[in-house]
Amino acid sequence: MTTDHVLAVFGPTASGKTAVAEAVAERILGEIVSADSMQVYRGLPLLTAQPERPTRLVAIWELDHEASVGEYQHLAHGAIDELLADGKTPIVVGGTGLYFRAALANLDLPPAPAPGARERWESVYDNEGGERAHELLSERDPKAAATIHPNDRRRVVRALELAEAGTSLRSGRNRLWTEETRHPTLVFGLELPKEELDRRIEERAREMFARGLRAQVDRASQAALSETARYALGLAELAEHPDDELALEALVRRTRRYASYQRKWMRRIPGLVSLTADRPPGEVADELLQVARARQRLPAGRAG
Repeated sequence: MTTDHVLAVFGPTASGKTAVAEAVAERILGEIVSADSMQVYRGLPLLTAQPERPTRLVAIWELDHEASVGEYQHLAHGAIDELLADGKTPIVVGGTGLYFRAALANLDLPPAPAPGARERWESVYDNEGGERAHELLSERDPKAAATIHPNDRRRVVRALELAEAGTSLRSGRNRLWTEETRHPTLVFGLELPKEELDRRIEERAREMFARGLRAQVDRASQAALSETARYALGLAELAEHPDDELALEALVRRTRRYASYQRKWMRRIPGLVSLTADRPPGEVADELLQVARARQRLPAGRAG
């Protein structure tokens, strides 16, 4: 039997997305496709909170790989289409807004930079300073420059690359959060009180250190890191704190800040069905499936 529907679960980090998705997959003939810009990297399973069960698009790239949303989108579409062709329900799970949207839709993404362009603009930024690089961006793409702080090295460099290629970092942004998807899709968002989310974030961070996060970070810090890996993982912030308690505090602050961004992203997703997540994952999964079946998006039960 074939199917043409996709389930998607979005939520802030530590909201229980993975546990809910795994509970859903256990109840139906489904597999999970990750939409997380950190979990794509190998070597840091604790820091990136990678699931222990097999999950599509987890740990697919080395830390020196320069990731792009376009490359991820190609892989995500392939994984989703393969599952649908096999009669399985893809369960797209993520906390990275752009990756999540890229997995579900056909985004008109900017082109990859020309060979050597990134290194050249990084050299301009590092040698002439952020203010000068931002001035150059203002001359080439004033609309993009107006949305980027001069201290944001990664985005200034990327915007200069795109301007040189004849496009803009601002292109298509207003179409990012539309209802258009490649396949019929039902999107769920996990909601938690801020106090509970903050508690979970700190609890998970402490567990990471107890399980050996410091050793993983130290090993990774000695390896060659791509700009996207360094930005996504926050390795520099952890490596600069040799004291575990200070490193823990830095990780908790960074994670809470990221969770705040994720909650803002979630409010922009059209048609999202909110589910309260301060309860066992199985209960959340049961409610999710009840809604999905009521909307005729799922078969009655798991295939034998």
